[in-house]
Amino acid sequence: MLILTRRVDERIFIGDDITLCVLDIEGNRVRLGLEAPKNIAILREEIHQKYTAEASNEPQHDALDQGKRSA
Repeated sequence: MLILTRRVDERIFIGDDITLCVLDIEGNRVRLGLEAPKNIAILREEIHQKYTAEASNEPQHDALDQGKRSA
């Protein structure tokens, strides 16, 4: 993990097309602005965990199961 210190209005560039900007700092809260192409999903941790949990609860079908159903 790379750990950086930034002040308000300072930016971090990730590759050629992602920019992270520190917008505001109030106490222990930091407001960040992210600029990225529309095809890149940007999710908060709790939303990512929700999607991961939902995906793991969906029935998993492998090629063998699909073959048995079609027979």
